[in-house]
Amino acid sequence: MILQFGLLFAFLACGELIVALTNIPIPSSIIGMLLLTTALKFRIINLKHIERVADFLVHNLGFFFVPAGVGLMCCLDLIKGELLPIAIATIVSTFIIIATTGWVHQYVRNITSRHQSHPINNHHDGTADQ
Repeated sequence: MILQFGLLFAFLACGELIVALTNIPIPSSIIGMLLLTTALKFRIINLKHIERVADFLVHNLGFFFVPAGVGLMCCLDLIKGELLPIAIATIVSTFIIIATTGWVHQYVRNITSRHQSHPINNHHDGTADQ
């Protein structure tokens, strides 16, 4: 399991390196996860190489929110003073995210249905037009 943690941290370190070299405004953890996803997709690494540690981290995900919760409790006075802008931003961004997700889903579904209705891909016997 230590080697699996090492592999995850290697992708995080690659993300850190990319951010340090390029100064792009994307968190290094996001870049590391994109690199890991790409490596898994193209079978550069196998899922079994990180599966145990990934399951462990997902099952204990709640513990990672404890520091953020404590940090919020330390700033309750600041949050109380800005409650209206925070509430408005939360509500507006929620609707924007829901709408964007719906539009992207419809777009991908339309593309997929057009691709599946293409005559070459519409054969049930596995043959294609020649």
